[in-house]
Amino acid sequence: MLTRSFWIGAADRALKSAAQTLLLLWGADGALNVLQIDPLPAVGVAAGAAVLSVLTSIVSAPVGDRGSSSALPGGR
Repeated sequence: MLTRSFWIGAADRALKSAAQTLLLLWGADGALNVLQIDPLPAVGVAAGAAVLSVLTSIVSAPVGDRGSSSALPGGR
């Protein structure tokens, strides 16, 4: 958990989680209309998803390969 590789992987997963959350919120009305959603709460929810992703990476550290933020063996 104290390696650069771990934190790069964790940051990658967190950014993907945040992006997926924004896409989910924007697409929730069925039209993917970015202008109809309030941006501040949307960014807040996306940031929350990123934090949860980082916490998941931290608790996965003892399970996966050494230095990896993935819970699966071989996941970098």
